[in-house]
Amino acid sequence: MASSSSAQLPWSAWHARLHHKLLANPDLLPAEVSLLIAVSGGQDSMALLGLLIDLQRKHGWSLEVWHGDHNWHEQSATIASELKNWCESHNLSFWSDQAKPAQTNNEATARHWRYEQLTLHAERLSSNNPNHPCRYVLTGHTSSDRAETLLLNLARGTDLAGLSSMRQCRPISKDNPHKNVQLIRPLLGFSREDTALICSELSLPIWLDPANSNPDFSRNRVRQEVLPVLESLHPGCSLRMAALAERLNHHHADQQAIVMLALNNLSKQSGLCRKDLAQLPITARTTLLAYWLKRSGAPSVPAVQLEQISQSIAPGKPPGSLHLAKGWKVQWQQNSVQLEHHD
Repeated sequence: MASSSSAQLPWSAWHARLHHKLLANPDLLPAEVSLLIAVSGGQDSMALLGLLIDLQRKHGWSLEVWHGDHNWHEQSATIASELKNWCESHNLSFWSDQAKPAQTNNEATARHWRYEQLTLHAERLSSNNPNHPCRYVLTGHTSSDRAETLLLNLARGTDLAGLSSMRQCRPISKDNPHKNVQLIRPLLGFSREDTALICSELSLPIWLDPANSNPDFSRNRVRQEVLPVLESLHPGCSLRMAALAERLNHHHADQQAIVMLALNNLSKQSGLCRKDLAQLPITARTTLLAYWLKRSGAPSVPAVQLEQISQSIAPGKPPGSLHLAKGWKVQWQQNSVQLEHHD
């Protein structure tokens, strides 16, 4: 179990800021739990690690450090070795994995590899110590990362749910949310400028990753080319975009809760009540149908098909049906909308 060896640990406005945030949201990082922290060696993850080491005495956590070597450049092994030495000098348990080139050949595959390794390691730690399972994986994402993600998703043409991505807490596995391992981002209320100051004031080392300046990565270009222009035009825009992403996240969560209530009222033994569903605006019908299909276990349905179903069940339209993927079919009678599945 890791702990700081310093008897007189520092306390700054940065410590107080994170400490009070955690007190206000005790379910985010409960006391006395095991935390697996993803540390790249950059300023954001080192700032997170430094704060957690000092706050450990107040919250009683067990700290485990994991480093992912993407094998993107010749210095990656050196960074992993030096980071390991630093962690061990601070009595921190350190673990690392090195990716094969095919596992991290772009941003998406690298992210998938990191989260897959973190999930496996958290499960391994839990298996080794079932009385003190590791269910919290932490990353050093900041509000600056959130602003970049919002811009990237907006440019890709995502929906509102996509714009509200990078939540503070979510299941680490989107494909299997029942793995019971949560991905936590405690520094979303901090900016990249904040983490640079934290590392400077706490004398934390930083390992600069040459991959962060590689223009082949879209996030790097947004960070180095797009955001500086926007900040020069509208100073503080990164923080405002991050705040918008947070509001959209709350909006998405509220929408999900309202949709579930509406579906419960529309649900009948024979399916959904077509008459009540048809009285809603077409956009509301489409949203409810999408959640209903997902809740029923149907495969993802393209937006075009959802709109087609929604239009077909409007008042005055005749009965009909539409075949979906993998043997699923939606059919609508005079009084109901039903879902069938045949293997």
